[in-house]
Amino acid sequence: MILGIGSDMVSIERIEATIARFGVRFVQRVFSETERKTAEYRAATVETYAKRWAAKEACAKALGTGLRMGVAWKEMAVKNLPTGQPEMELTGGALERLNRLTPKGHRAKIHVTLTDDHPWAQAFVIIEALPNT
Repeated sequence: MILGIGSDMVSIERIEATIARFGVRFVQRVFSETERKTAEYRAATVETYAKRWAAKEACAKALGTGLRMGVAWKEMAVKNLPTGQPEMELTGGALERLNRLTPKGHRAKIHVTLTDDHPWAQAFVIIEALPNT
């Protein structure tokens, strides 16, 4: 059963301008350590940050809260599996919200996909409840 769907599209140039203006203060406020390491390792650093920004926005929409009701930026983080596939990792208030959304006898699975085509970065998030086996 689908618990939530979210999407977001962001201008890569907007994220680039924000990083240029606020620098490390912005990056540390919004992105997890893992996300920062991933972005700084890649040649397409700004595009990587923009896709993760879009994923956080999409995830907050799928949770049904936006960035309020106890859900914060760094509580939604994109990690990559060894295959490169992105996955969302929730902590804190975001995880609490996910647990409240998930029906008893089920576990939540978060699907995320990221893409960019300059000047846009986009993400889709689907939260699914799967029966416990």
